[in-house]
Amino acid sequence: MHSVALLLQNQPDPEAVKRIAMAVMAIIPILMAIGIAIVMVPCWFILKKAGFSPWLALLCIIPSLGTLVLLYILAFSEWKVLPAPGAMWQGQPPYPPQAPFPPQA
Repeated sequence: MHSVALLLQNQPDPEAVKRIAMAVMAIIPILMAIGIAIVMVPCWFILKKAGFSPWLALLCIIPSLGTLVLLYILAFSEWKVLPAPGAMWQGQPPYPPQAPFPPQA
């Protein structure tokens, strides 16, 4: 809070400005790495489930262009997995139960 008050003065101390700039320069790469990880981990699992190499998720390292390219790859390519078989609707059996076939003579 003291550093912010120094910046609001008419003539900020150059040393205080340097310390603040160094702190910001140390924090921003950490925040960027966290942001990239937040995007990369779900992309890794989506690519794995879609049948692609999960290593394509490394495209997320390039923040905007890489993620955009990855989304276009996922959207417009043929996925290499088969869709999960859906449960088919089975009608109710007749009541009372019928014999499967009439007896043959």
